[in-house]
Amino acid sequence: MAFTRAAGKHRLPSRMKRTTRRTVGVAALATTGVVGTLAAPALAAEESPVEQTGLTQAVTLGDSVAQEIDAQAAAQQQAAAQAAAREKAEAAAKVRAEEAAAKAKARAEKEREAKARAAREAERKRLNAYTAPITGSYVSTGYQAGGGIWSSGSHTGIDFHAASGTAVHAVGSGTVVEAGWGGSYGNQVVIKMTDGTYTQYGHLSSIGVSVGQTVTPGQQIALSGATGNVTGAHLHFEARTTAEYGSDMDPVAYLRSHGVNV
Repeated sequence: MAFTRAAGKHRLPSRMKRTTRRTVGVAALATTGVVGTLAAPALAAEESPVEQTGLTQAVTLGDSVAQEIDAQAAAQQQAAAQAAAREKAEAAAKVRAEEAAAKAKARAEKEREAKARAAREAERKRLNAYTAPITGSYVSTGYQAGGGIWSSGSHTGIDFHAASGTAVHAVGSGTVVEAGWGGSYGNQVVIKMTDGTYTQYGHLSSIGVSVGQTVTPGQQIALSGATGNVTGAHLHFEARTTAEYGSDMDPVAYLRSHGVNV
């Protein structure tokens, strides 16, 4: 029996021709930079690796470019993430530094306030303190000692042993109300104390303060001597309720009530 070859427009192109046309098309796409993913399935349908050689090179080239782009994008993302992390860390460090500075400033302010309070308290105590009028001396004649040498019949103060020229100190804080000649007391100083009482210092060889002047505990106000009605150099000291003679009170009890050991 004889067979007739199919001819005309219904004849399918050979496998080699189809592969050649597809390879040319993919190569054209690769040349223009448009190698799409649609070429991959068509390539996979071919059976012969030899017939797919040109297409494989084009797809491989496209994959390499895509991988490079992906790598660059990943690197950029990583760099951006690292930059953001650095900025975040720097911002956090700045906040911590500012907080530390604020805490340090607050501590310093508290320390200054504490020192200021301590200084004020120390000054208050100093101004409220009392001391003996003659340093390292002792009472040589007591309060209300009797004898004809005193016009009132008794001693209105106490005498501290002191050679002429010995420094005389204010026993506490106050204001000078008298500074000059005081009759039988010779040169004298009378001070109104901050508690409202008065102290008197007599028989002075010289006076170092003036009326209206404020004095503090232990401040030198005069030098001891033998002026006025005396038998020898010493310091006559009185504690009074007023600035006037006759308002005297026990000087030893007065000084001891203010913490002075006499």
